Amino acid sequence: MTTKPKAPKFRIRRSSALTPNGGDKALPSKSDDGFGDAAFPGSAKAESDVVSDQAIAKIRQEGLTGRQLRMARRLAQKHELTPSSDFDAVRLLREKGIDPFDRGNMIELVHEKQAAPNAEAAPGQQGAALAKIKPERKAGLPQTIEQPKNLPGEAIPQGGPMGVHEIERIQKDIARRRRRKMIHLAIRLSVFVLIPTIVCFFYFAFIATPTYETKSEFIVQQAEASSAGGGGLLGGTPLASSQDSILVQDFLTSREALQRLDEEYGYREHFGDPSVDFLQRVEAGSSNEALYKHFTGNLKVGFDSTEGVLRMHISAYTPEMSRIFSEALIGYAEEKVDQVTERKRADQMRGANDSFTDAEVKMIEAQRAVLELQVQAGVLDPQSESTALMTQISTLETQLTEKKLALSQLQDNLRPNAARVAGAEGDISRLEVLIGELRSQLTEKSSTQGSLASITSRLRMAEVDLETRTLMMQESLKQLEASRVEASRQVRFLSVGVSPVPPDEPTYPKVFENTLIAFLIFGAIYLLASVTAAILREQVAS
Repeated sequence: MTTKPKAPKFRIRRSSALTPNGGDKALPSKSDDGFGDAAFPGSAKAESDVVSDQAIAKIRQEGLTGRQLRMARRLAQKHELTPSSDFDAVRLLREKGIDPFDRGNMIELVHEKQAAPNAEAAPGQQGAALAKIKPERKAGLPQTIEQPKNLPGEAIPQGGPMGVHEIERIQKDIARRRRRKMIHLAIRLSVFVLIPTIVCFFYFAFIATPTYETKSEFIVQQAEASSAGGGGLLGGTPLASSQDSILVQDFLTSREALQRLDEEYGYREHFGDPSVDFLQRVEAGSSNEALYKHFTGNLKVGFDSTEGVLRMHISAYTPEMSRIFSEALIGYAEEKVDQVTERKRADQMRGANDSFTDAEVKMIEAQRAVLELQVQAGVLDPQSESTALMTQISTLETQLTEKKLALSQLQDNLRPNAARVAGAEGDISRLEVLIGELRSQLTEKSSTQGSLASITSRLRMAEVDLETRTLMMQESLKQLEASRVEASRQVRFLSVGVSPVPPDEPTYPKVFENTLIAFLIFGAIYLLASVTAAILREQVAS
């Protein structure tokens, strides 16, 4: 994109000389052409103005920032140029062969700006410096002032309050203090971090006794009921046996498990062998607490609540002993789980057995009472006996009615046969006596066994009691069976998913991992102590 050349502007300026009469009108000089400072159209000056306008237009198209334009104007003023604008300053500098945006020129301007206050404070020194610099400048090119190197701050003139030797002394002192601090830092890092790490590496690589770790996984299960809703809402889920799993985890890391393991398999003797290194060895006269501390550090038991799985890791100095320890602890845990529910199962079965036994005894007593009543009364079935007596009574009453009818028939004759009448009357009296005796057996009490009605009532009560006791015994028997099923359902056992298999290579120590962990630990301790000491030193100094 090109910019059209601007038309030259002509401006008439009056001379500042006064008229002879004292007026303010100026007379044109002899060299004045009447156009003032403006170039005459068609002259060489007008053509140069057009060229400069075109150059400025091209500079505008470069998209320079305000900071660059300001630096260009300052650089032009430094080289004693009189630009009409910031873009004109760029143009004039480029015409003189100076790059206005060179980094060296910008730094030189910044140094001159910083040295300006010092120049105002010491005008004599500024004049001396300018007098020293100006003869060295070449025509048309800016020059920089050589400043001393390796100074911590700004350059200080040699004629200032501090000389060159003093500055060099300060620099050497600063360098010496830095070297001293670096040496002290290296010594501290060596003493507190590097040397302990090397010691740990030497121990893990050459002194530590190799150990073999055996891994096993198992879960705590219980026998579920055969019904559709056996186990309840949480039946079959890991939450159903989470309490038992936590109990097993606590038991495996308890002193009771350690005591049994030491008594049965010699835990103390195995880890107290003289061939074991001094850090892992269990001393012969050590206390039970020291042995338990060693046991908890040597055994790791984890419980996954989402899956209900118990994971156990135990280490020993031989693969076979690590397997033996692992199997022994699993057996102890299974016995402990079974003992937890044994009391509950025993209580349930004891109550059900007692209830069934009591019901059975009472049923036998009721049956014996019925038998005794039957033996005393000589009646096997009072109902049958009563029925038989009533049948006999009804038969005799029928015969009595017939005899009475026959007697009344005989008595209706004019001359009845006396013998037949007497016989009928005798039969009627005998039948009435017999019916009375039979009725007395039903209602009247005898001296030995009582009436048949009372015997029947007693037998019925005894039979009702016997039926009740029989029903109670049957319910007790059902309860006993239910308790037996519930007791079998509450049995806990360990289901081993990953059997303890000993490794064929030592699991510990892991030289690289342990050394790296030791280095990180010592480094963190040193860093924490250094930061704490620095904070305290700053607080005390303030």
